Amino acid sequence: MRPITVRTSRGSFAALEAVPVSGVCEREPALLVPGYTGSKEDFLAVLGQLADHGRQVVAIDMRGQFQTPGPADPDGYAPSAMAADLAGVIQATGARHLLGHSYGGLVTREALLRTRSQDDIESFTLMSSGPSALTGPRAEELRVMLVTLGVAEGSLPDRDTLAAGIAGVWRDYLEPQAVADGIPAPIVAFLAQRMTSNDPYGLVLMARHLLSAPDRTSELARLDRFGMLVIYGEDDNSWSPAAQEAMARRLGARRICIPGASHSPAVEAPATTAIALTKFWDAAEAAAAHAGSARMA
Repeated sequence: MRPITVRTSRGSFAALEAVPVSGVCEREPALLVPGYTGSKEDFLAVLGQLADHGRQVVAIDMRGQFQTPGPADPDGYAPSAMAADLAGVIQATGARHLLGHSYGGLVTREALLRTRSQDDIESFTLMSSGPSALTGPRAEELRVMLVTLGVAEGSLPDRDTLAAGIAGVWRDYLEPQAVADGIPAPIVAFLAQRMTSNDPYGLVLMARHLLSAPDRTSELARLDRFGMLVIYGEDDNSWSPAAQEAMARRLGARRICIPGASHSPAVEAPATTAIALTKFWDAAEAAAAHAGSARMA
């Protein structure tokens, strides 16, 4: 496993790459996209396990997340722009398996619906992501954050003002909660660094998208050229397990509920999650090979 930079026509993206110990990739590559306030490090616990099964696996920071610079223009966070970014990453990495976690699921869905990237993949996985806008307690937390930052009514102060507000949100709310939850001090320090490294405009504009995203499940279901998987923790506290199960039915997708996990199965149950993803990806490759043979016949 090593840090890399993925260079695309849309700019450069910070990433982590894992390859088999042998260096021989016998399976198709996979691309993992993190959620809101997340980063490529959210997949650290599964990257090596996924690569051990013979494939290159790349996890990225999206535009404005942690170590990937944000756009000069806030319009760079529009769903269409984020989708174009991701399409460029798919092309640059040669990924055939695409996974989006939480907010990353909404962005990857946009990429498949708005660009021709669906021509390049064999499977799509929604991990702990829902059919539309975030609801419930987590949505209310986002609204409170926007009010605290003074941007609830659609205004957008300068970056420095927002950055100071975000540092205050971390110091006054998020850090005490992390400590109370028993998160080890080195991880709390990393979370602080990541939170304050995010582009402030990105945190605000991604939050607005999370709170307003339309339901595009029916459109996604019509993209039947590749297999789909909906995977989530049994105690997911963002989109409910029931909502994700219903989405899977509408998509005609395979559904896997991970025992003992909440909103981040790759962190909370990495071995179970890695096994489930590997089996799904292997099956998708076998189905694609069979379909190709049938067309040639």
